[in-house]
Amino acid sequence: MTRTVYVNGEYLPETEAKVSIFDRGFLMADAVYEVTSVIGGKLIDFAGHTARLERSLSELEMVSPVTMDELLAIHRELIAKNDIDEGGVYLQITRGAGSDRDFVWPDPEEVPGGIVLFTFAKPLLNSKTMDEGIKVISVEDLRWGRRDIKTTQLLYPSLAKMKAKKAGCSDAWLVEDGFVTEGYANNAYIVKDGTIITRQLSNDILHGITRAAILRFAKEAQIKIEERPFSIAEAQEADEAFVTSATGFSQPVIEIDGAMIADGTPGPIAKRLREIYVEEMLKTAI
Repeated sequence: MTRTVYVNGEYLPETEAKVSIFDRGFLMADAVYEVTSVIGGKLIDFAGHTARLERSLSELEMVSPVTMDELLAIHRELIAKNDIDEGGVYLQITRGAGSDRDFVWPDPEEVPGGIVLFTFAKPLLNSKTMDEGIKVISVEDLRWGRRDIKTTQLLYPSLAKMKAKKAGCSDAWLVEDGFVTEGYANNAYIVKDGTIITRQLSNDILHGITRAAILRFAKEAQIKIEERPFSIAEAQEADEAFVTSATGFSQPVIEIDGAMIADGTPGPIAKRLREIYVEEMLKTAI
């Protein structure tokens, strides 16, 4: 079935969707994005995603072409039009299309920002990797310095993902100055002696919306948390490891650079946090 997508104010069949060749998102990755999960036809943690979106826009001095209330209405309309029960909605806002390619961006008062949304169907509650866990390799982190802004500059994460795929793994943990920053598209964690260890927030990592929720629920469950860097060697000696993302929730890691984590099976903390996350997020889904 052909999906209905949203492009610059119009709902269109995906086969008819077009953007200008001068759109700065296309030419310069001058764009930000969000992915919001959908379960039971409802949006998960939408407020968290819009708060981060507004921060990303502000950091780049970019103006949204729609209000956040209008954005919610568009999300809901796309979910309905495409009959999405489980999956997600991808949103991208660009600085718009000037009259030509130029490193100087156009005046937002004269050139409106571009906006694209589309849905995707994907099983979220029942996933094979959630039961079996994933394998990870480490890759040098060569991304730009503002990883806290969720931009569409994703070439290097794509290269890291391809290295992982060629190595027979599902994910790549990025390493800078000897310490893990995050996964190619997720936040990274290890567990040692009942304590969750994950890198602290800074410009070095994405301020994950799922990360914030998972850590909040962990604190409520009285699980100790240490926000600090950790190395690959420390991760390999951990009791368990996991990653978090909007569509992966809390996903166990069972191997890093060929070294099995503990007994090579998903750990109990990652599993329990996923259960709590789903239960609590469904209560506030909209």
